[in-house]
Order: sequence, then C-alpha cells, then structure tokens
Amino acid sequence: MADHAPRPPSSPPAMPGRSTDSPRSSWYRCIIAGLAATAVMLVGGTTEARAEPTVADIERQIDEDWNRLEPVIEQHNATRQDLAGKRREADALAARMAPLQRQVAEAMDRVGKLAARAYKGEQVRFVNTLLGSRSPGEVVEQLGLLDRYARVQQQDVRHASELRDELAETKAGLDRTIGELTRTEADLAERRRRIDAEIDRLQRLRLRAYGKGGGGPLRPAPCPASYPGGAAGEAVTFACAQIGKPYSWGAEGPDAYDCSGLMLAAWSRAGVALPHNAARQRRVTKSVSRGALRPGDLVFYYRDLHHVGMYVGGGWVVHASRAGQPVKMKRLDNSPVHSFGRPG
Repeated sequence: MADHAPRPPSSPPAMPGRSTDSPRSSWYRCIIAGLAATAVMLVGGTTEARAEPTVADIERQIDEDWNRLEPVIEQHNATRQDLAGKRREADALAARMAPLQRQVAEAMDRVGKLAARAYKGEQVRFVNTLLGSRSPGEVVEQLGLLDRYARVQQQDVRHASELRDELAETKAGLDRTIGELTRTEADLAERRRRIDAEIDRLQRLRLRAYGKGGGGPLRPAPCPASYPGGAAGEAVTFACAQIGKPYSWGAEGPDAYDCSGLMLAAWSRAGVALPHNAARQRRVTKSVSRGALRPGDLVFYYRDLHHVGMYVGGGWVVHASRAGQPVKMKRLDNSPVHSFGRPG
C-alpha cells in the first residue's frame, strides 16, 4: 500500500551568488555567537575573581575580621568571669547546704519520732493522765503544755520545710544561670574559633603576598607580624597604617610625624598618653627584655636616646627616621639599640 503521508518540502536549490542561509539559521548563529561571547566574559570574570588579593586587600580584610573578633573575645572574657563567679556562689551554697541539710534531717527525724510515739499509744497514755488529774486547773495546765508542744513541733516542721524549699530554689536558680553561662561560653568560643581560623587563613595569604614583594620597599614585611589585641593591637595597627607619610620635625600627625610624635599618636589611639620626646618616653614606659618583646613595644636607640621606633614583630620596627624619608619599616638592629619599653 502506498504511503500517502505528507513530506516536508525540499530546500530550494542554491542560487549562484546568493547565501544559502535562511533567516532562522542566521538567528541561530547570532544566539550561538552571543553565548560564546558570554562564556568568554564569564571565563574572564572567573579568572579575574581568582586573582590573588593584594597586600592592601588582605590587610583590610584582616582589620575587619579583627574588629569582629575583639568584641567576641571581650564578651568571652566577661562570660568566663561571670561563670567563675556563679560557680563560686554555687560552691559556697553547697558548703552552707551541708549543715542546713542536717538541720532539716534532724527536724524531720523529730517529727518522725513524734508520729511513732503517737502510733505506739503514748498520746493515749497522756490523755489518761489528764483524765486522772487531781483538779481542773491541773487539766488546763496539762492541756496548755500539750498545745505548746504541738506548736513547737509544727514550727520545727514548717521551718525545716521552708528552709529546704529556699535552698532548693536558690540552688535551682544558680544551676540555671550556670547552664546559661556555660552555653554562652561555648557559643562565644565557637565564634572565636571560626574568626581565628579565618584570620589564620588570611595571615597565610598575607605572608605569601609579602614574600612576593607585595608590600613594597617601605613595607617589606607584614606590619604588624601578628595582632596582639588590646591597647597594643590598636597602637601597632595605627603605626603601621602611617607608613608612607612624610617625616616632619615636631609633628605628631595626622599628615606627618617625627619619631616620638609617631609613638605618641599611635599609643594615644589606644588611650595611653606619652610625652613628645624619646628620652622621656623611655622614662615613663616599663622596661622589657628583648626576649619579651611584642608588637606595640617601643625600641629606643643610641646612648642619648634620641630615636625611637615601634616593634611590629618578626624582627622589624616601624619608625619616622629623618627628614626626606617617609615613615617606613626597618630591621630592629639596623641601629644601635639602647633599650625597650612597654607603654600602658
């Protein structure tokens, strides 16, 4: 049987000198070209996104992370102190509870003995004694004694119960507080761990960037080498941020510095006042040994103490050296060291 199904029309033969492309195929080619261009752009964008960050980028990110970390550290420290205080309260309460628990036990023991005596018939004998009294007055007196005795026993029981309930309530409150503080401490410790891990990752990138000369001639090494936190962290971070600014005699910022003016300005940011003179700064700072140096400590040079820089870790100092030279880093021992001082 013949197949009478309709067949698609055949394409018309190509005419000499004319394109064989239909409008639809031209449209398809435009779409493909557009997608290819987009792919190139995406590849280019991905390559750019994967480019290694600059030292400035890394320093900025570390600074942001550190500003997130320090409040967590302070909250963690405060929570630990609160937790230690509540645990001391709980220990003191436990020490008080031992004798009080004995008192409760003794009172309940007396109540138990009273119940046992009544069960054994002692109250019946006491009533018989009352009935056998010689006079109504004696009966009244005996009844008064019995009533007072009952009230004393009731007071003992009530006092024991109230004391027990008070101790239990206090202990329960302390236990709840300790539980909440313990959970808070754990949460803060985890937040601190995560931010620390991020800073460690950035620090590795930072050291790699500096190792490739990314810091430039004024900043040939990480400044600071590490972040000490607290007042020293603020001072050293500020001092490092001044690298590249010009030297000017008697200047203490914000646009130029001399050697002691840079130290004054850096530690002023941390809330510590220093005189504008290297020798006087030596007198008002605590002496530290070379082995105990940490970022933020001051390094004093020459016998007459006419120069000072700030230790930034890794054997480096940041300082305002002389006219014509900007604030920059140098090796700790590039000049004769006199001593070391720690502000604050």
